Amino acid sequence: MAGRLDGKVAVITGAGRGIGLAIARRFAAEGARVVLADVHRDNVEAAARSIVDAGGSAIAVHGDAGLAEDVDALFERTSRDLGPVDILVNNAAITTDQRHFFDGDEDWWDLFLRVNLKSQYLCTDRAARIMARHGGGSIVNVSSGGATRAHRGMAAYDAAKGGTEALTRTTALELAPYGIRVNTLVPGLIATNPDEPEWSLDRRDATVPLGRGGTAEDLTGPALFLVSDDAAYVTGAKILVDGGVLAQQRSPQVDTLRPEEYPPVDSI
Repeated sequence: MAGRLDGKVAVITGAGRGIGLAIARRFAAEGARVVLADVHRDNVEAAARSIVDAGGSAIAVHGDAGLAEDVDALFERTSRDLGPVDILVNNAAITTDQRHFFDGDEDWWDLFLRVNLKSQYLCTDRAARIMARHGGGSIVNVSSGGATRAHRGMAAYDAAKGGTEALTRTTALELAPYGIRVNTLVPGLIATNPDEPEWSLDRRDATVPLGRGGTAEDLTGPALFLVSDDAAYVTGAKILVDGGVLAQQRSPQVDTLRPEEYPPVDSI
């Protein structure tokens, strides 16, 4: 299992399932030695085993990416067992507990900012110091359409993701002289909950211009590009992986010309 990331050491947070796990699997298949970090011990240990069983190199580290002591332990373990980190994917996030703004409180706000944004600061700080001493590296922050558009019931989440994209821009500038590139991935309507009802998925998918909802695997190619030598001159950028959702002014259901009214293929 060797490829574009042969010999690289990659740390992925929030890698116990979903997007983080899919990216970890893709990186391992491309030759990286991956470190899967997650707050859920059983999930992350099973995820790492699945990569090893498939012939890849992976270790699991249990911890909270929003706590400084856990982040210190993560990078100490990585350096001790695998060597200096070359790649960091800041994917750890919390999306549940949606509330109207009036129903929010300080604990709710602080939790979302700590898990979604402070974690990216802490991990970037630790990783970048190591990368700077060893010739550079690549950092990818996972954002959301909520960074530039509003979700109802997710004021704290959207504020944190807006911070993610600001953090990307600033660190891309400040870390560039050290050979460190920082970019953002913006997932769209990605299904990562196996228990989500089919009716909910159908309703979500109907708003996507490409005609389907996304999967965690849809993020792996763009993530691989951003950390590979193919993106050697790319920093401070963001890649939308959303099937065209953010490109539209209105959803298909309420637009002036609906997709079902487009010319059929046999007429063009």
